[in-house]
Amino acid sequence: FQWNVDFLRHDPSNTASKRVLVILNQPFSAALLRRLWNSTCWHCCADGGANRLLDTLRQQNLDESSYELHLTWLSFIAQVHTTASYLPDLVKGDLDSLRPDVREYYNSKGVPVVKDDDQDSTDLMKCVHAIIEKEKKERTNQYEIIILGGLAGRLDQTIHTISYLHKLRKVRERVYAITDDNVCWVLDSGEHEIEIDHTILGMTCGLLPVGIKSTILSTSGLRWNLRDHSSSFDGLVSTSNHLVPGENVWVKTSKPILWTVELRGSS
Repeated sequence: FQWNVDFLRHDPSNTASKRVLVILNQPFSAALLRRLWNSTCWHCCADGGANRLLDTLRQQNLDESSYELHLTWLSFIAQVHTTASYLPDLVKGDLDSLRPDVREYYNSKGVPVVKDDDQDSTDLMKCVHAIIEKEKKERTNQYEIIILGGLAGRLDQTIHTISYLHKLRKVRERVYAITDDNVCWVLDSGEHEIEIDHTILGMTCGLLPVGIKSTILSTSGLRWNLRDHSSSFDGLVSTSNHLVPGENVWVKTSKPILWTVELRGSS
């Protein structure tokens, strides 16, 4: 199976139409948001993710205007345009985290804000269900799903994200989770070729046997490669491994395993 992080490139060409973005209720930079927004064609906020989106954009506007001694009418209009150009296609969840001012703002812009009280699904799961419904309605192939957030903050939420990535691998081809520090996805049983863009990805990576008893790993393209080596929480866990400059990564695993790699930055 072939993998890459094209969704993090500054020039995603025509592939944006194949991807959708789900924004969770965790901090992220405006720079990372711009990269992901521009490389995806549809954008959904999971409940409080709408707060994060609007706050990040407003803060960016304030930062940009700080160079001005006085805020002119022209620059004010430019700021409103910048915020309005990042309108999500949907806000969905149980809405227990969505602030009233944020809900009012998006309602005024015509953004659907959908309350879903299902207590057996998280806000992330509700957004993925909306993506599935979108695919059915359009009768289109699966979109790649980019999840912004879910790997920091509360540990139980991080574990849920990783658990959900494992579940989604059974029904979705490509689902990624990303923060300003890391990007990760699940490699299912079998062989995988991972294209490494060394201008985007940092040096440190890991193969984490989360949600499985053990797996047999073989790799190439890493500083410390494995050859038919058992990996489990009771034994070896390949953390703090390093990418080899100029090389791609090959992984063979007998069971699903979480691949994680750090980012150089989203500026």
